[in-house]
Amino acid sequence: MKVERLAIPDVILITPPRFGDNRGFFSETYNLYQVAEAGIETPFVQDNQSLSRQKGVVRGLHCQLAPYEQGKLVRCSKGAIWDVAVDAREGSPTYGRWVAVELSEENWSQLWLPPGFLHGFVTLTDNAEVQYKCTSVYDKASERAVIWNCPHLKIDWPISPEEAILSDKDKIAPDFIMAKGWFHL
Repeated sequence: MKVERLAIPDVILITPPRFGDNRGFFSETYNLYQVAEAGIETPFVQDNQSLSRQKGVVRGLHCQLAPYEQGKLVRCSKGAIWDVAVDAREGSPTYGRWVAVELSEENWSQLWLPPGFLHGFVTLTDNAEVQYKCTSVYDKASERAVIWNCPHLKIDWPISPEEAILSDKDKIAPDFIMAKGWFHL
């Protein structure tokens, strides 16, 4: 398993090996012990999967507040996404900063976002399938969001606002300024 810490060191890119032959391939996409060796020592209690039928679908920026804050291990098994993590932990030296990586069926990488981060992605292909393991269960009352193209975050999304396909809920998400106090380091 290849492990790479990103510009925000708490966000980790993991690439499990794939073993292929003329029949296809095999990959162990999650191993508790290898993930712990990478610095992720937390139980996962819920698995989620999404399908986005069109290129340009934006999901996020989402999080959940305590006591249901979620760490996420995200992968894209079909198509490709541009995945974003925003540090929303007040007191963190990287508060308000973001990192992004492409996750795809080709590169087979996974992104670890610890609790206290906003998460979002845009699909780079049609029919993109994304799976993620979560450290806490979904709780509607704890759900929060920040507008994907917040001018304070200056995320360099690979699409224009006119190309973005958003849910009604994500269209009206507030600015990052509203996230003040959601998480503390």
